[in-house]
Order: sequence, then C-alpha cells, then structure tokens
Amino acid sequence: EAEIVALRDADAVVQAVNIAAHFLSYRPRSEQEVRRNLTEKETPAAIIDVAIERLNGLGYLDDAAFARYWVDNRNQFKPLSHRALRQEMRQKGLSDTVIAEALGDQSESDLAYKAATTQLRKFRNRTLREFKTKMNAFLQRRGFSYSTTQDVVARLIETLEADDPDYFNRDDELNED
Repeated sequence: EAEIVALRDADAVVQAVNIAAHFLSYRPRSEQEVRRNLTEKETPAAIIDVAIERLNGLGYLDDAAFARYWVDNRNQFKPLSHRALRQEMRQKGLSDTVIAEALGDQSESDLAYKAATTQLRKFRNRTLREFKTKMNAFLQRRGFSYSTTQDVVARLIETLEADDPDYFNRDDELNED
C-alpha cells in the first residue's frame, strides 16, 4: 500500500513538472507564475513544492535570469520607466532585491528617449504644441515622471528640428509657444 502511494506521488510530481515545462515552453516565467499555474490546475501544494524544486534543479526556473529577460525584453520592445517595470515584476512574484539587480543603472531618460522615438512617425506633421502634448502624455502613460518627459521632449524637438526642419507642421506657428 505504501509503495502504491509513493508511486502515485511520484507520478503526480512528474505530471506537475510536465505541466510546468509546457507552461515554460512559451516564454520564461517566474517561480511564482509557475506556482500560480499549477495551483489553477488543482495540483496539491506538496506536489507543487517538489515540482518547483525539481525545475530549479534542472535549471528551468531562475528568478534572477527571468527578471533580466523581462527587463531586456521590455527595454527592446516596450520601454517602460523603472517604476512601471518594478510594478510588473512584483506582480510576477519577484523579490525587491532581484528586481533591483535586474534594473541595474540604465537611466530613466535613456529609456524615455527610446520609447519616444518609437512614436516619431506617428507624430509627424503635427504642430509643436500637439507634439509636446501627445508625446508627454505617451511617456507619462509609460510611467515616466513629468520632469523626465519634459527633458526628453525638449531633447527630441531640438534633434528633430536640426535633422528634419519639415518635421513639424508650421501652419499655426503664430499660435505656438
């Protein structure tokens, strides 16, 4: 009887590891995300603990590596402020020390500038006032502070006017600041 129980438990662990591995096959995940997924699949807590331990041993789960992946991915495809990134990673169950290590020393201003450059094509032929308003709003939605957005928008305007004098719509130039 004890052997049967041990075999059932071993099988349950293998099933939990397989479910977690399938979940991890789409993209890296934090340990907390894997725990949540296994809990949603009605896996007992004791089985989850053993499965997580096994996944850690196999190198499939590493919160520090996941945090670095998340920050790199966001910086490349959807730059966010450190505050917004920190919030996202907390929701994924990462500790503050892991988050701080992953965020490193990248400047908020550089992240905001990179985010802003993704929108330049969309804001072409706007008046200077419209450009400032829309770009500030966009950057603030991404979690950047008011002072950072002001600096980045001023830097962008200076660069755009130097590189492409026809970027802004000058029809309402008398009404501009």
